[in-house]
Amino acid sequence: MARRALRYTPASGRRTYLSSMLAEQRQAIAELVRQALATVRAAPDHIELQRPKLPEHGDLATPVALALARELGQPPRKIAEAIAARLRELSASTGLLAAVEVAGPGFINLRLSEVAKQEVARTVLRERSGYGGGREGAQRGALVEFLSANPTGPLHVGHARQAALGDALANVLAARGWQVSREFYYNDGGAQIEQLATSVQARVRELRGEPTEADQVGYLGEYIVEIARAYLAGATVQARDGVAVRAAGDPKDLEAIRRFAVAYLRHEQDLDLEALGVRFDHFYLESSLYADGRVDAAVRAMLQSGLTYESEGALWLRTTAIEGSGDDKDRVVRKADGSFTYFVPDVAYHVTKLERGFTRAINVQGSDHHGTVARVRAGLQVAARSRGLDVPPGYPEVMLHKMVRVMRGGQEVKMSKRAGTFVALRDLIDWVGCDATRFFLVSRKADTEFAFDIDLALSRSEDNPVYYVQYAHARICSVLAQAAAQGTAIDEDDGAQVGLAPLTSAREMALLACLSDFPDVVREAAEGLAPHQVAFYLRELAAQLHGFYNAERILVDDPDLRSARLALLLAVRQVLRNGLGLIGVSAPERM
Repeated sequence: MARRALRYTPASGRRTYLSSMLAEQRQAIAELVRQALATVRAAPDHIELQRPKLPEHGDLATPVALALARELGQPPRKIAEAIAARLRELSASTGLLAAVEVAGPGFINLRLSEVAKQEVARTVLRERSGYGGGREGAQRGALVEFLSANPTGPLHVGHARQAALGDALANVLAARGWQVSREFYYNDGGAQIEQLATSVQARVRELRGEPTEADQVGYLGEYIVEIARAYLAGATVQARDGVAVRAAGDPKDLEAIRRFAVAYLRHEQDLDLEALGVRFDHFYLESSLYADGRVDAAVRAMLQSGLTYESEGALWLRTTAIEGSGDDKDRVVRKADGSFTYFVPDVAYHVTKLERGFTRAINVQGSDHHGTVARVRAGLQVAARSRGLDVPPGYPEVMLHKMVRVMRGGQEVKMSKRAGTFVALRDLIDWVGCDATRFFLVSRKADTEFAFDIDLALSRSEDNPVYYVQYAHARICSVLAQAAAQGTAIDEDDGAQVGLAPLTSAREMALLACLSDFPDVVREAAEGLAPHQVAFYLRELAAQLHGFYNAERILVDDPDLRSARLALLLAVRQVLRNGLGLIGVSAPERM
């Protein structure tokens, strides 16, 4: 692969991660600080270690002296000097710290030794695909519900963003030790399904040459015509549960049309998800909540709670009186016409999550669901209590995402011929492929506006983030292939044993520091429901790799330096693979 000068400037405001070192090293340094505090006769429960905003202030800093000033009745800088002096003595025997400095009113700045920084490469090569993982989940169950599209049409770009975010979040949680279940909740009941059936029926009659007002009925788009043709042809759709649904072909049988249309579109959505590389462990039908009596049970629980009242012919739940609900007004449970509002089956559905043992539930939803969060939580408190279930605070957690605009040739693309009124998920995949689709959709914070630039996603340049990251991986593979051709290659097992002392240049230190950030990135992505942080990190790691590649020769004559640099590349390749895997993007060996 030819040597090219690639660069990437991270977006402004990219967060600085709390640590640039391994957890074991942080713990060891915190213990050194705790021992040094004996000098000033203090023993706080927690030793705070911070990442300085400016690199020249060191790798870590602790404000412990500032916190102790009042307790000890001394100036914080004097306390810091005493602690720092003892730290220098203690660290001399560990090799962890190269320098301990007092700054400002009493901060203690710590600089890691080169040996401590080099150790991260060995750790990566030892842990391999497990590097970045953790045990916060402790094998506890977490249910991530995402996508949850109505089976009334093809999946659109908003669904695509939700699918990419939800799947990446599930991967991140699993990496941190959670037993994750991915669930798709089908809204297969209600007026929108009846509208789908009448829309297909109108097209069926139109295809038979019967008079109709098909252009003015319900859902539009070529996909409705496709369903109508298949229905008339007596086609069979293989449903996910193994039951085949065959079209009756009768234009008057609206129930048969409804059943076939829903099966047809669920199958189409399955194909879209397969193309996007997204899988689900469970599919839950809204209709089953009615069939199993769960909706009625939820309403009975609300009635028995004493928090309901009648007004204007409707049944209301006094959600404003439910502790911790945060709802700003009471909500209708049953409308005057006898039908339930849509938040009622949502409450019943979340009761099932608790009954199935999921004490952590996360919903990835469009920002249009913002107003439903409080009322569902309030209704859940009432319905769960009647079944003797405890509802954890803030249950369920919610990640809201904004919609996506699609740009092509500098113009917004607003619809596709097949979908009729929107850009379909399949359009994105057909235009730019699965990798670019997933990377771009995860690369921004969920609650920010996002414009998907088709032309950028297709470009083979440093401006295209997915190409830039994948090219970093391919670049490493190319160098390793060259080493193999020369007979100087090392594998991961060898790399974990290689002496890393020759890695001392600024570029090498920057790469090592970036590698050590990865576990914190994954942890914070899991805790903050923020998988976009992984995409941000990958761009930063790729930038460091390209900078190193352009500044240093890897296959040098010095065997010790060459082996150390090859070990470093093996570690970078492993972390790139781990990170790309979390967001569902491939790591190609050639570009």
